[in-house]
Amino acid sequence: MFSKQQQKYVQSLQIKKYRQEHATFLVEGTKSVLELMDSDFQVELLLCTPKFFEDNEKKLKKISVEQISQTELEKISTLQSNDAAVAVVKMKANESLLADSKEFVLVLDDIRDPGNLGTILRIADWYGFKKVICSNTTVDFYNPKVISASMGSFTRIKTFYTDLQTYFEQISVQKPAIIGTFLNHENLHQFSFPEAGYIVLGNESNGIGDIVEKFVSHKVTIPRFGHAESLNVGIATAIVLDNLMRSK
Repeated sequence: MFSKQQQKYVQSLQIKKYRQEHATFLVEGTKSVLELMDSDFQVELLLCTPKFFEDNEKKLKKISVEQISQTELEKISTLQSNDAAVAVVKMKANESLLADSKEFVLVLDDIRDPGNLGTILRIADWYGFKKVICSNTTVDFYNPKVISASMGSFTRIKTFYTDLQTYFEQISVQKPAIIGTFLNHENLHQFSFPEAGYIVLGNESNGIGDIVEKFVSHKVTIPRFGHAESLNVGIATAIVLDNLMRSK
């Protein structure tokens, strides 16, 4: 039986404080849970409907599974509609990441909206990016809305949360290319990308902060042809990465 204590524990993981306390997070819905099953994340417990279990029994043999009713599932899920499953998953260690000699890494400076972060992870995955560096003020990677918005891409992207000033100071001796998006600088469409480096995207309202800006070696602008005031940071990420990949 699914106990009230279990229900309380799972619901608590919607809050960052308790995710950090237990070092666990939630993965919800059919697509994300099935992607999870093919990843190297450690599943503590899977709560699912009998139908989901029946449809995916072969994939669920190596994990702890408890079948619950649709009503019970809805009580613990953050999704408006979830008729499948909720997984309680162990967090990974926050380990340092660096760009390899022929690799670009995304750097996110103070991204606050979980939907935006999830979308950026999905875009990074689409273009084959494996690593994302996040400022300590960027929304929690393990936020349920981030996980849901990534549509399973969270399983293939490594993240590292850190103080960006300290991070860039430490790697500055290598003199890496650090590309940042700003207004009124070099046209992105005419920019010649180096072999490797870091691509920085900034806060939804204020862009890249002053502290991080001083480390940026190449400032680029997505050219505007109409009258919109700004672009969503997820869309901006897609445009920059598409131009990068086409240049290769």
